[in-house]
Parts: sequence; structure tokens; C-alpha cells
Amino acid sequence: MFDVITFGSATKDIFLHSKESVVIDSDSFLTKKGVCFSLGSKIKVDDIFFTSGGGGTNSAATLAKQGFNVAYCGKIGKDSAGEAVIKDLEQYKVNRDLISETEKRPTNHSIVIDIPDKDRTILVYRGASDLHSKDDVFFERLNARWFYFAPFAANASDLFYGLIDFAKLKNVKMMVNPSKSQIREDKIRNVLKNVDILLLNMEEASLLTKTNYDNENEILKKVSLLGSEIVLITKGVDGAIVYFKDKFYAGVPDNPNALDRTGAGDSFGAGFLSEFMKTNCVKKALQFGIANSTSCVQKMGAKHGLLNLESEFKRPEIKEVKIN
Repeated sequence: MFDVITFGSATKDIFLHSKESVVIDSDSFLTKKGVCFSLGSKIKVDDIFFTSGGGGTNSAATLAKQGFNVAYCGKIGKDSAGEAVIKDLEQYKVNRDLISETEKRPTNHSIVIDIPDKDRTILVYRGASDLHSKDDVFFERLNARWFYFAPFAANASDLFYGLIDFAKLKNVKMMVNPSKSQIREDKIRNVLKNVDILLLNMEEASLLTKTNYDNENEILKKVSLLGSEIVLITKGVDGAIVYFKDKFYAGVPDNPNALDRTGAGDSFGAGFLSEFMKTNCVKKALQFGIANSTSCVQKMGAKHGLLNLESEFKRPEIKEVKIN
């Protein structure tokens, strides 16, 4: 039996650093800024870095580094990028027997364009992972104590709900980190009461509760009514909040500075689960989730900065949050 089986995407991540791009004001809905490149020109790239990513494999790496017997269940392309994903998982000692391959689409790719001293823009190709279906999964081999669900694409709805039903039938505990497309489906609310741990960022929590993003107090009230035993809400550099047994607790990272924020959410969520599995204590789990995420973002890529069993780290202070 596995301790945890993780589900979600597997990607080949390519990081590009260029000083020749220009940051401009624009009509971007979220940031009001944009990145400009001269059409028809060659743009110098100052540095390039390759690694693997994707929520399913990122979370598996954290859990494996914390000493758990972990398997990843997902879909990759029959290509060099898929081979690189397999090689990385092997390095982290994650079981690969539940992975399926396809020739219909290449492995997922993310191209991260980093603007020095500014921010980043990510180009995402959703390839093989979006083809993952119930036909690819050997349900009789999904023998685990926990299922960890990283974000799923909208067209993988049947697989997601099929796995949820299977977990309920087999009494497998579940941690779910839904995508925005999943949150927009009304039927996801019907399964949240069966979820042991629900992971959201504040934007997703706002969307799920249909509450204004700026009204944090009201968002927290509503997430406490979703039915999940534990609800986690990440707030970027402002840390995270956990709801458990009618109480809210919050923690803030000691070092909010980051070299690369890729995988921050995955490292937090899987870090929380790993410590909770060891101690059954939400405060300690929140501390380790924040510490693992803080360590992750100090290095390039979603996996290179993850804590292992021997790592020394500082546990952030955890305070109870009162909701009016």
C-alpha cells in the first residue's frame, strides 16, 4: 500500500531570463502591466533553465522527500519531455507504475519568461495531461491511505469525480486543490463535505464562496461552512490560514523574498499534508507547509528547494484568528 497517490499534471518547465523585454502599462485585467517584445526581431535570452513541474509531480516530490511511499498517477506524452519527467520522479523515488503515455499530444509544457527585478509571465501548453481519463487508470492498483488531488483541467471532470467516488468507497482520505475551472462547476460543492483537506488560494476561495476578494472576513466565514474537515487558504507572501474544528489559525513566512515562486502552492499543500500525516496537528502542519514553500521559492523550479527529512528550518509563529 502507498502512503499517498498524487494526481494532476506533469510538465516540462523552461525558464527564460531576458533583459531585452520591456514592461509596459496595458489593459491587463489582473496586473495592469504587460511584457512587450519587438515583433520580427530576435530577442536575446540571458539564461535558460530546464526542469520538471506540474501539480501532480511537484506534490509527489515533497511527500517522497519527507519519507513517504508515494506514487504519481498521470499522463505524459511519448517524447523527450515525458522521459525527463520520468527521470525526475525516479530521482525523487516516486513510483511511476501508474503513469500512462500517449502519442496524441506532447507532454505539458510551461515557458516561464522572467523579467529581472520585475515579475514573470508563464506560457502554458496543456498537452497529454488533459487527455488523462478513467480508461487510463487501473483502479484496482490505487491502494493508498491518502489521495492528493492537484488541479485538474475542466475536461478531466469525469476522471476527477470517478476518483472521488472510488476514494469514498475505499475509505481513502483525500486532499483536494481544485483549479478555477473545477471551482466554477457547481457540482464540486457536493463533494467538499467528503474531502478531508481542501486547499485554496484567496482568489479561489473568493470564487468558491462567491464573495468579494477584499472581504476576507466573510470569505473565512463561508469556507467554514463548506463541509471539509480542514480548509487551507494561501495568501502568497502573507502566509496562509487553516480552518479546523471551528477555529482559524494563521502563519506568515519569516522570509517572504523569493527567487522563483513556481510550485509555491504545491510545496505548501504537500508540506502541510506530510506533517499532518506524521503528527495529526494542524498547527505543526501549517508551520511545515509554510517552511517548505519558503524553501521552495529560494531556488529555480518547483522541486529543487524542497525540504527533506534532514533539513533544518525555522517554524513560523502560528496565531489564532478571530472572525467577527
